[in-house]
Amino acid sequence: MKPKLLFSLCALAATGFASCQSGTKESSSNDTVKSDTVAVIKLAADSFTKEIDGKKTALYTLKNKNGAAAIFTNYGGRLVSLVMPDKNGKMVDVVVGFKSIGDYEKSTEPYFGATIGRYGNRIAKGKFTLEGKTYSLFTNNGKNTLHGGKKGFQYVVWDASQPHANTLVLHYLSKDGEESFPGNLDVQVTYTLTDDNELKMDYEAKTDQTTVVNLTNHAFFNLNGDGSGDILNHQVKIYADGYTPVDSTLIPTGKIEKVKGTPFDFTTATTIGKRIDDKNEQLTFGKGYDHNFVLNKTKAMGMFHAATVKGDQSGIVMDIYTQEPGLQFYSGNFMQSKNTFKSGAKDAFRTAIAMETQHFPDSPNQPAFPSTVLKPGQVYKTSSIYKFSK
Repeated sequence: MKPKLLFSLCALAATGFASCQSGTKESSSNDTVKSDTVAVIKLAADSFTKEIDGKKTALYTLKNKNGAAAIFTNYGGRLVSLVMPDKNGKMVDVVVGFKSIGDYEKSTEPYFGATIGRYGNRIAKGKFTLEGKTYSLFTNNGKNTLHGGKKGFQYVVWDASQPHANTLVLHYLSKDGEESFPGNLDVQVTYTLTDDNELKMDYEAKTDQTTVVNLTNHAFFNLNGDGSGDILNHQVKIYADGYTPVDSTLIPTGKIEKVKGTPFDFTTATTIGKRIDDKNEQLTFGKGYDHNFVLNKTKAMGMFHAATVKGDQSGIVMDIYTQEPGLQFYSGNFMQSKNTFKSGAKDAFRTAIAMETQHFPDSPNQPAFPSTVLKPGQVYKTSSIYKFSK
């Protein structure tokens, strides 16, 4: 299935976004809507219109009956903005991002909001062996491969269609040998914004050769709003009794260790900043939290309840549900104020977090970890949900 690329930017007056009808020019991105937390920035459609690798980029808006909105670009399958009501009913953009395609192209952090593939997270030394053959990947994270290599899915232009006002379907054919991965991998990702203020992510992939696959979304969240400051007072609960410790290059050692009695114990709600600077080798390696948590399979919503995050200023609660066995919690430790968010604020140290549902890092080289191998005739299929409440 290769959906035809369509352009759609729907009216979102309730959230402060410019209404957009066929042939109508979008308002300036400098316009803002004030809330009790931070301003919600309007995005200009023409700032997301460009041709890259012979394909057109655009902006796509999903909306629900509550005035919530999820805005994507098909460049990298990126979630650019996610607007949800805070404890006072004011609209807050809980995803940090940029105001134009150009900003994403030049960003020193390539993963803001992106759909990640072929393989989310790290593969040790850029090598793995399948069916007796060793594959060597581009190493873009020290000695390791991160999030698909030099040109992962964050840099491709996806074919996009919007069959409903609340649904975006993205399609990409990753050809055999792309970034040195085997097989033609046919990928479809469906993003749906429900009337229960859920952003649902449905991933599906097929291959014609045995390969490895680990897809996720790399949204960076600040539940107090884009540009509201650091995330250290956000409360986090992770439904995991264990995590996968890493070496100094952030590759799992292969062990699963208990979180109890360590700074990684988020089995009860704890602020991110409470123990992030503790003297701990794992925190030193990650410069904070940048680790995979092994979910304890607490059931909810027909999935595993992965985490609950609460913004201390906004009161916005984000619950994460998934069919995946792991969750990568990244506390923004490598953010260096080198990029400017759509709010005008810099991407300063720990001003956003990522919560990536996933299979474990380096699984192709870790036989004890859940397998990420996909064979011809099989269908890779997994779903995750970010659900917002107050």
